[in-house]
Amino acid sequence: MLPSAGGHAAARCFQKAAQLIEEPLMQKPAPTQHPIHTLLQRRWSPRAFSEKPVPPDVLRSLFEAARWAPSSNNEQPWAFLVATRDNPESHARMLSTLVEFNQTWARHAPVLAIAVSELAFARTGKPNRNAFYDTGAAVADLSLEATSRGVFVHQMAGFDPHKAIELFEIPSGWEPIAAFVIGYPGNPESLPETLRQRETASRERKPLTEFVMGDHWGKTAAFVQD
Repeated sequence: MLPSAGGHAAARCFQKAAQLIEEPLMQKPAPTQHPIHTLLQRRWSPRAFSEKPVPPDVLRSLFEAARWAPSSNNEQPWAFLVATRDNPESHARMLSTLVEFNQTWARHAPVLAIAVSELAFARTGKPNRNAFYDTGAAVADLSLEATSRGVFVHQMAGFDPHKAIELFEIPSGWEPIAAFVIGYPGNPESLPETLRQRETASRERKPLTEFVMGDHWGKTAAFVQD
């Protein structure tokens, strides 16, 4: 039996509703003072995450972006521990490394991760003072790739690195430096009131005049003053 015209209409409405559910519920483009790339403007760090899984092929592309980040002597001193909801035990273990405040909202994210840095150059064994800097660059690239795909990343300093070392058997010479979640944005109404207010608050940054310096420390660079 062929579907009726009413059946077709209902199917179209259902499809449209499904598409709306998958669309980001909230966006917070940066109110920039000077033009920047739209990916940079759209990147932000929500706390309301949908439990919708991030497909494996998308995750592979995110970490491929991290793979191609620049690093001192091309050392690539980063590694990532990643736990998805497909492995509830691992997801719960990683969640337990977060401080209680972050656990309240991060538990809903489908992907949890910890960025780890190798503290010495693999070739020479000498300390690599740029290891944290380079690992941060890798996560920044990952975040932009995520933004391009409608996926968002929220990085956190609020976690217990010692617990992470113990639970995930991180070897000596490597240090966990940041945790982060990966997922699709959810509904801010799902957050507690205090977090909901922060989620919807306007975004702010220091002006260039405070941190772009010229002739000496504390003197704003001339091109910023133009």
